[in-house]
Amino acid sequence: MSDVFFARSQMAMSLAFHIIFAALGIGMPLLMAIAEGMYLRTRQPVYLDLSKRWAQGTAIFFAVGAVSGTVLSFELGLLWPGFMKKAGAIIGMPFSLEGFAFFTEAIFIGVYLYGWSRLSPFAHWLSGLVVAVSGIFSGIFVVTANAWMNAPAGFTTVDGKMADIDPIAAMLNPATFHEVLHMTLAAFVSTGFAVAAVHAFFLLRDRNSRFHRSALGIALAVACVSIPLQIASGDLNARAVGRLQPAKLAAMEALYRTRTGAPLLIGGLPHDRQRTTDYALTIPRGLSFLLAYDPDATVVGLEEFPQDNWPNVRIVHWSFDLMVGSGMAMLAVAVWSAWPWWKRRRLADRPRLLRALVAAGPLGFVAIEAGWVVTEVGRQPWIIYGVMRTEDAVTPMHWIVVPFIAFTALYVFLACIVVFLLRRQFMETARPVSKPSTTATHA
Repeated sequence: MSDVFFARSQMAMSLAFHIIFAALGIGMPLLMAIAEGMYLRTRQPVYLDLSKRWAQGTAIFFAVGAVSGTVLSFELGLLWPGFMKKAGAIIGMPFSLEGFAFFTEAIFIGVYLYGWSRLSPFAHWLSGLVVAVSGIFSGIFVVTANAWMNAPAGFTTVDGKMADIDPIAAMLNPATFHEVLHMTLAAFVSTGFAVAAVHAFFLLRDRNSRFHRSALGIALAVACVSIPLQIASGDLNARAVGRLQPAKLAAMEALYRTRTGAPLLIGGLPHDRQRTTDYALTIPRGLSFLLAYDPDATVVGLEEFPQDNWPNVRIVHWSFDLMVGSGMAMLAVAVWSAWPWWKRRRLADRPRLLRALVAAGPLGFVAIEAGWVVTEVGRQPWIIYGVMRTEDAVTPMHWIVVPFIAFTALYVFLACIVVFLLRRQFMETARPVSKPSTTATHA
């Protein structure tokens, strides 16, 4: 196995671990702020308990996300010096802005955690909103850098080097809007369903728990509002990929040959040599209709590109199907959950639905992981699409397998700590975190 393989594997492992905490760092502060806002509006102590409990979880996720994110930033320079040499002047601005957003979030998390009895109720709630907004912007700035790698803009090439750099144009590249929208909504969807699953599990044990019922209501509201918007943004995303990265789209759909009235292939076993996909569920003209709203539209296949510029078709196609399948399953559960509320304005709590919510809990993160595989593997063999190949950016240092093993062990260790801390948090949910004196002071 080559050093390029291990360098890519280390980045993949780091990103797969970090992205979970990045998504929770965007979604959890929103739930926390909503809960405290409900407390300020209703003065019901259950919402104060919720906001405090979710604040503790947010602090855990933030701490682990900060560690894994720091590792990623070092890896970017250590493993890919060719990329940083060529593109550092462009991606420096979004990463600097992400640093400002990160430190803002860190400061106001401290204010929020230690300001319950030191700030006025409204000021304390505002500090929680700052945490939520800064978390969102932190994600936005990182995604703009990734979007630039998929649709490079804001520079000219002179003698093989980037010149006349416009960092604003680079950040506002053609892929920025749909990638930022898709990832931000993904964070809300995954967090909403994961939190809903936890409280649905406890409601199955105690159907009369007002704490878990209130928590489930807030989490489901975020999930049910976000998932249809996420499906719509996914449609926008796919059509943008078709314009900007046609080879990636062809791999996503396992489309080897350019077709008029291209079919939509679901599942199946792609074969690069035969340029066929066996055992797929085929919807005639489905792909042409989805991409252009025209069943007779022409869709570019992989045959239009040199084969050494193809991504790994099987991995990209299967990951794309997994992402879409997870999203559609969550949409079905969201509709099932929202219908009783729409009809009778009450939270559905039938055991079958609660079990479905528990089962759907991990699907948001499954979709995020699969989506990032599509994004990153689908761009290969380019680290900067159409500009720089991945093999030209990797470090000349050998034995990259050693840091790969070391950092994998670090992530396993961090995962064990997170599981231990969260399990303790979950098991303590029956005990209120708000003492009477604290509640009175805050009120």
